Amino acid sequence: MGTEPLTGGQGAAAPAMGSFQLEDFAAGWIGGAASVIIGHPLDTVKTRLQAGVGYGNTLHCIHTVYRRESIFGFFKGMSFPLASIAINNCVVFGVFSNTARFLSQHHSNMPEASLSPALSHLLLASMVAGAVSVGMSTPVDLIKIRLQMQTQPFREVHLHSKTQTVALGEGPAYKGPVHCITTILRTEGLAGLYRGLNAMLLRDIPGYCLYFIPYVFLNEWITPEGSSGPNPYSVWLAGGVAGAISWGTATPMDVVKSRLQADGVYLTKYRGVLDCISQSYQKEGLQVFFRGITVNMVRGFPMSAAMFLGYELSLKAFRRDHGVPSP
Repeated sequence: MGTEPLTGGQGAAAPAMGSFQLEDFAAGWIGGAASVIIGHPLDTVKTRLQAGVGYGNTLHCIHTVYRRESIFGFFKGMSFPLASIAINNCVVFGVFSNTARFLSQHHSNMPEASLSPALSHLLLASMVAGAVSVGMSTPVDLIKIRLQMQTQPFREVHLHSKTQTVALGEGPAYKGPVHCITTILRTEGLAGLYRGLNAMLLRDIPGYCLYFIPYVFLNEWITPEGSSGPNPYSVWLAGGVAGAISWGTATPMDVVKSRLQADGVYLTKYRGVLDCISQSYQKEGLQVFFRGITVNMVRGFPMSAAMFLGYELSLKAFRRDHGVPSP
């Protein structure tokens, strides 16, 4: 299916095509768009559970959002990530695939590593992709979360040993993505768009390692021996499981990131990652860092399954159109 960097066949067809391939970026964009459409409703639920108030559990949150805001409440803030997250995934998959391919092709000139070559290449490529992703996706996540959270009823808040009452305005704080961006730039400056950057780094660099590596090895394990490439079912299942693993393990730092980025819609109460962790733990205990883990894992499966399936099928189509045989 044209998946040499993602499914382990890095040495077969790649050298003939060169280490840098633009198809990986285009296929990543298509997969990213598919994952946003599939996963945004549950992403809204996850964000409300992690950073909102008044929700008992996942089902209660779904019921409350639907009752108060109708079905459209689950799609708040989707237009911005649909455009931008697709681009982010385009870059992430392009960087990961080309980095893994480059490392594989130059392995003969590299000293032996303590890890197996395939695993060490995947680990380094995943870390590079995660670091690149954070630079692009932090403003996107911030805008998405601000739009998702602006209807939350912030009332009495304990802020640095003081009690502050915050009343919800008559209308939403932001009229849309553009108004949200301009408001943040005006009130918080350019640094405001990168609120939660450190939490994103702590979430995404290990998160992408636990995203790509399980996918590659699961795909190889599921695919029958002697097969010319993984079938769509293998890609769907391996991608879904990898997404559930990645999002499940990333949940504690995802909670911190969501709280930091939601902070500032009506007031600012966290000074940074450590302050957010400290305040959250003191007020709600250790269990707060596992809020939304169920919805994260449930949402991670279809989102990642759609992501990898869109990527692999698009890559296969692109390479067939260019007359490149899929390994």
